[in-house]
Amino acid sequence: MFITLLITLLVVTCLAVYLKLRKLYSYWSKLGVPHEKPLFFLGNMKGLGYSCHGTEINRRIYKKFKDSSPIAGFYTFLTKAVIIMDLDLIKNILIKDFQYFNDRGLFHNERDDPLTGNLLFLDGNAWRMLRQKMSAVFTSSKVKIMFSTIVMVAAKLEHACDIVVNNREHQIEVEDLCARFTTDVIGTCAFGIECNSLEEPKAEFREMGRNIFEQPRHSLLVQSFMICNVDLARQLRMKIFRNDTSKFFMSVVKETIKLRKKDQIKRNDFMDLLIELMEKREKLLKQGQRIKEDDMASGLTFEQACAQAMVFFVAGFDTSSATMSFCLYELALNPDIQRKLREEILTVLEKYNSQITYESLKEMTYLEQVFNETLRKYPVAPLLPRVCVKDYRLPNSDLTLEKGLGIIIPIDAIHHDPEYFKEPEIFNPDRFASAAMAQQHPAFSFLPFGEGPRNCIGMRFENLVTKNLPLNYMSPQPLIRSSTV
Repeated sequence: MFITLLITLLVVTCLAVYLKLRKLYSYWSKLGVPHEKPLFFLGNMKGLGYSCHGTEINRRIYKKFKDSSPIAGFYTFLTKAVIIMDLDLIKNILIKDFQYFNDRGLFHNERDDPLTGNLLFLDGNAWRMLRQKMSAVFTSSKVKIMFSTIVMVAAKLEHACDIVVNNREHQIEVEDLCARFTTDVIGTCAFGIECNSLEEPKAEFREMGRNIFEQPRHSLLVQSFMICNVDLARQLRMKIFRNDTSKFFMSVVKETIKLRKKDQIKRNDFMDLLIELMEKREKLLKQGQRIKEDDMASGLTFEQACAQAMVFFVAGFDTSSATMSFCLYELALNPDIQRKLREEILTVLEKYNSQITYESLKEMTYLEQVFNETLRKYPVAPLLPRVCVKDYRLPNSDLTLEKGLGIIIPIDAIHHDPEYFKEPEIFNPDRFASAAMAQQHPAFSFLPFGEGPRNCIGMRFENLVTKNLPLNYMSPQPLIRSSTV
């Protein structure tokens, strides 16, 4: 009797799961939206992390449906999403109709994983208030002040390069060198801490940065599940950051705040802003005001401040070091481009007594072209995620994107579309010359930092950090060779 009941329950459960999945995976068919046939539980994510990368999946779907439809249906494991391929529609989503798509829908679980409560991951009012507060750090004037600090770290980079070049019996790991440089820059600009990664490759800050990306808490498959099934992952109380990583960054912020208050240190930097917001909250609490945990308009808790410091490090560290590595790689493969860039740098610096200044950097137009072409061919964010926060009627269509639907803007696929960039696999900075730019599609064919109210807040900062490395490599030395990169 018990076995019969158990078998019956099992059959009923399996049938219920089957019917629910069948309903889910028939969503785009019923709407008449082009899509690939999904697999149960995997959706269109087959092979992710094993036989293919997410960018390959996006490129495949983009190429298959781009000429026949402005959108394509997509299933990310157990959720449905839509890939936007029409550039004018992308413009609407990012700017004109931003109020329908202001959330990213990324995983965050402040209760169990406090560092996920940051500007990059949060949505809704919490994001709006943080964006408003954090923007004060990344104004043109503030970033210009940071430039002198970046140049000081770059001087140490030049010394580190000399050591590496003179030690010719070893191969040069450029990616590691770039990561050590960005670690020192961000450590100084954000935390006011001398990380000394360029002098000591195994410095603690550098090791923690390495662990975040090379030794994540979960496999790529599990990470993808968390990203695509945010609510379920939160209910399961899953985390992104490893416990030792969280403990380290919270300890660093705590000690930095303690030191600055004790010695009354003011640097007018990112950490000072966080301290100011924490003190604002403490003052209101002392006055007897009741403040909700997620009310960031009234200041930040210690954990929330740590989360913002963490994302400054993570976002700046990975994006800048990756862009610099790819830039140097392409310069090594293209000596003519490298030679042209060197000539421009040396010509401009001659006007400024060989001093790298904020103004001299602005005059290096070909460096800007090289930088942009690197971001086109190797976008640090291969896609922009958004969530439809209320029903949205597609322009010139009877189709409505329903509330809660995931939105995918495939930046990598667009950047490699020959309709917008001829011979996209060829590294050609001349695409971004003024005359060539004027002939490009008027809508958003180049989106390295996103666009609209939720674009990359640290765009100016990353621009300066990234350009400083080629500046130091372009001194009157022998050309960078592919064998050394």
